Amino acid sequence: MKHPLPGLVLAASLFTQGISFAQSGVPDSPPSAQDTVSVQKGMATYRGYTAPTDEKALLDRLHYANQQEIKAGQLAQQRSQNADVKAFGAIMMKAHTALDQKLTSYARSKGLKLAETPKAMNDAEEASMAKDKATLEQLQVINGAPFDSAYLSSQVANHDAVLGLVLTAQKAMPKASPELSAMLQDLGKQVPAHRQQAWNMLGKLGDSTGVGGSGQQPPPSPEH
Repeated sequence: MKHPLPGLVLAASLFTQGISFAQSGVPDSPPSAQDTVSVQKGMATYRGYTAPTDEKALLDRLHYANQQEIKAGQLAQQRSQNADVKAFGAIMMKAHTALDQKLTSYARSKGLKLAETPKAMNDAEEASMAKDKATLEQLQVINGAPFDSAYLSSQVANHDAVLGLVLTAQKAMPKASPELSAMLQDLGKQVPAHRQQAWNMLGKLGDSTGVGGSGQQPPPSPEH
């Protein structure tokens, strides 16, 4: 089996925990020092991931993530020659359009207008958004197998990032409105499933991709 994508060991732990949250609503192990949420200047940090504690700022980032998924899914329809990748892209478009409709409807009910591209709150977030832009630009100019590899690799990484955002928000905003809590819980179920689909497909592309695995879930990092 090939090694997981670089930098995803921590995210793999979050991925496993996200599944546990979705199934039981609680972590599958007692809280450790890693489970501590720190909040500074309106930004919560949990296991290396961050999320704003302001509702509008969080909604902006979830909206942005949905739009990125929709755009990438559209490119999969146009530039992939693999029927399974095209189908996955269509699933991502449909799922994230539905998620985004719920999110924007909720925002309107609160009198909030969401930003298409949120203003970065720190250097790390600015760098992440710049990478997102570069990834979409790359996907617009490649076709076939190279597209499939780049698209699925980015899907694994992007869903890891969104899961980190969601779990951090759930930890940092225990008094969120019932509607927002329900949306976060829904994302906590769908994002790990989408991530696993992308990981499995990446592993099936063959040795030419140079990334991915054998179609199995990457092992989580040690908890202690």
